[in-house]
Amino acid sequence: MTGRRPLRPLLGGLVVLGTVVGLWQVLLSVFAVDPFLARTPADVWRYLTTAPDAAAHRERLAAGLGHTLADAALGFGCGLTSAVGVALLFVLVRPVRQALLPIAVLLRSVPLVAMTPLLTLVFGRGLLATAVIAGLVVFFPALVTITHGLRTAARHTVELCRAYGAGGWTIARAVLLPAAVPAIFASARIGVPAALIGATLAEWLATGRGLGYEMLQDATTFDYDHLWAAVAALTLVSVLVYNGFALVESMVTPRFTDG
Repeated sequence: MTGRRPLRPLLGGLVVLGTVVGLWQVLLSVFAVDPFLARTPADVWRYLTTAPDAAAHRERLAAGLGHTLADAALGFGCGLTSAVGVALLFVLVRPVRQALLPIAVLLRSVPLVAMTPLLTLVFGRGLLATAVIAGLVVFFPALVTITHGLRTAARHTVELCRAYGAGGWTIARAVLLPAAVPAIFASARIGVPAALIGATLAEWLATGRGLGYEMLQDATTFDYDHLWAAVAALTLVSVLVYNGFALVESMVTPRFTDG
């Protein structure tokens, strides 16, 4: 059974991709979307592979996608790392949790679209603004999940470490973080599409670069071929990275949970 674990995320990714392509085709047919606006999976494939300017199309898409992935990766890393650090503070220092948790809940309740103009004023229109916006999308769900994961550590193990004089951060490294590994991976998987959404939103409303901004331009210039190709590329990357984390999780988590 252990040897089959790495295959599950791969098969899951193939199933998800097949389902997305099938639903894409079926929904366009069921709702009879105007062909001027809609593009089928076959249309996107032709646009990127067999059209007269397919090479130029791929080059343009790759350039925008690379910029968006860099923005999303930075926001994802900052958001997830910050969530782990704050979750540790919440678990180890109760006054910090009591003071900061209401603020976190308040900030989470504000729509990101409403916060983006303010964040742009504070952090500018560069990479920092994108990292903050994408990081916030990842941070709040990860904070809740990781905090719960840290609190699932065996209480008798924590008390035993304290009895031997271990400090809070030693307990966190030796007991709490290993117990929270599944929660951290779950947060990472959930954070991948969230980071991509945050990055495209930041590019659309703040930076004026990347696929987010290009998709906005596509809608105003009626370049629907590139618009649908961009959506397909972002979806493909999201599914691949999500299942990539699931694959790593299937190999790493048993070391912390078995026995």
